[in-house]
Amino acid sequence: MADIILDEKSFQDVVAKISKEIFENNQNICEVAIVGIQNKGVFLAKRILSEVSKFAGVDESQIPFGTLDITLHRDDLDDFGSEVPVIRDTIIPFDMSRKNIILIDDVLYTGRTVRAALNVLMDFGRPKSIQLAVLVDRGFRELPIEAKYIGIKYQSKEFIRVECKEMDGVDKVVVHCKL
Repeated sequence: MADIILDEKSFQDVVAKISKEIFENNQNICEVAIVGIQNKGVFLAKRILSEVSKFAGVDESQIPFGTLDITLHRDDLDDFGSEVPVIRDTIIPFDMSRKNIILIDDVLYTGRTVRAALNVLMDFGRPKSIQLAVLVDRGFRELPIEAKYIGIKYQSKEFIRVECKEMDGVDKVVVHCKL
């Protein structure tokens, strides 16, 4: 059984809300870089990049953009068993120093993905700051990590699936409830 907590319109509204908040808190757009965590965070990051660049009145290419794969930095690789984890690209084609990195992911739960992402980012240098943006904050943190920009808070231990047009053909967020 599944419940839709964000339909296509509300999904787009939430992305616009996050983008506006990022722009309002980072008026010096020259100091901003956007980095999406593979894989749904990258799709969201591209949309946020587009929206933020519109608010700032600049071309998207003027805001540095990167992608981050945290697979090999996870603390639960043993949980994959015999499955071979899929490793995607990490591309940080800019100097992170003096940049406010906007780190974007789809769902924040325990904080372990973000912890791994911070480890990977620091391998590329020391940014001015790192600000976390998530589409859904589902609570139940295991680490002291909080997002600065949150689309919606939906406290749940149930599995939350973000579907993006780019990969799934539709924008929505679904909670898979136990039967």
